[in-house]
Amino acid sequence: MDIQSNFSLKKYNTFGVEAVAKQFVRIDTEDDLVELFVKGYLSKSELLFLGGGSNMLFVNNYKGLIVFMAIAGINKTPLGGQAVQVTAGGGVVWNDLVNYCVDHGLSGIENLSLIPGTVGAAPVQNIGAYGVELKDVFHSCRAFDVEYGVFVNFSKEDCAFGYRDSVFKGQYKGRYIITKVNLLLSTQSDMNTSYGAINEELKARHIIHPTIKDVSEVVSAIRVSKLPDPSTIGNAGSFFKNPIVSVDTFRTLVSDFVDIVHFPYGKDQIKLAAGWLIEQCGWKGKIVGHTGTWKNQALVLVNYGNATGLAIYELSEAIIESVKQRFGIVLEREVNVII
Repeated sequence: MDIQSNFSLKKYNTFGVEAVAKQFVRIDTEDDLVELFVKGYLSKSELLFLGGGSNMLFVNNYKGLIVFMAIAGINKTPLGGQAVQVTAGGGVVWNDLVNYCVDHGLSGIENLSLIPGTVGAAPVQNIGAYGVELKDVFHSCRAFDVEYGVFVNFSKEDCAFGYRDSVFKGQYKGRYIITKVNLLLSTQSDMNTSYGAINEELKARHIIHPTIKDVSEVVSAIRVSKLPDPSTIGNAGSFFKNPIVSVDTFRTLVSDFVDIVHFPYGKDQIKLAAGWLIEQCGWKGKIVGHTGTWKNQALVLVNYGNATGLAIYELSEAIIESVKQRFGIVLEREVNVII
C-alpha cells in the first residue's frame, strides 16, 4: 500500500478535468483499510472515497486524502430454487458485473447495463435506469466504518434507499466505504421491458421473446445512442435528477405546458423528465467555452477537452436558474460536486 502525494486525478474522473489530490491511496484488500485506520490516515477531516469517478465533479484541487477502492472479485452462490446470490468487490467495474450476470443467465440487472462506475458506489447512489433500481435486487453490503475501524453489514432496510439516494449519501456520508455488495438474482428470466424505449428497440430488432442478453444489448445500444463515451468526451452521464412533484403541482404545470414529459411516481407524485425541461430552455447541444450539453441529451453536461471543473459547475448553475425561471422547479444535481 503506497500513499502518494500531489496525485493527478484527471484519469480518475470521467469528466476528465484536471485536479490534484494532496494524498492518494489505492485499496486492493480489506486489510489495506484496517492498516490505514491503525496508522491514523482515516481520521483526517479531509477524506474522500473514490470508485470509478463517474459521478463526481472536481471543482478545485482536493486538499485531503483520496481512498481509491479497487477490491476485485465476483462469485455466485445458489440459494435454492431459482434464487442466486452474487457477491462483488467494491472496486469491480459495474458493467463487468452486469456482463458476468448476463453470461451466467442471472436476471435482475440487465436494465442497468453500461452504467458507468463501480460496484461499491452503486448502493450509495441507488443507481437506476429503464424502470429498474439497484434496490430491486439488493440484498446487503459490507462496509468499513472509518470512525470506529470495524466492518459493518448493511441490509436493504438499513440502506434506506430512495430515488438516487441512500443512507450513505445522507446520514452516513463519508463514514463508510463499501467493500462488497450482495445481490439477489434469479435464473428465471423475469425481465422488465415496460420502459418505452426498450420496447421500441426490441420491435425494431424483431425480437418477440427477448432473452436477458437481448435486453442488455438493447439497453446498451440506447445508452450509446444518447450518451457520449467518457473515454472520448468527458461526462458523468445524467448530471441532474429527474424532479419529483406533487400531483397538484403537476396539474398546474401541464395546464401551461401540455407536452411536458412525465411519469407516475408512487401514489401521489409525478416524476418529470429533467432533460425535457432543460431542452425547453434552449440548452440542448449548446456549447459554452470548452463545456456544454450533449447534442443528443440535454441532461448530460460534457467536457469538450479543456473545460475546468469550475466551468462545468457554473454551466450547471446557469441551467438550474433558467429551469427555475421558466418552470418554477429547482433541479437537483445527481453528480457529487467536490468543492
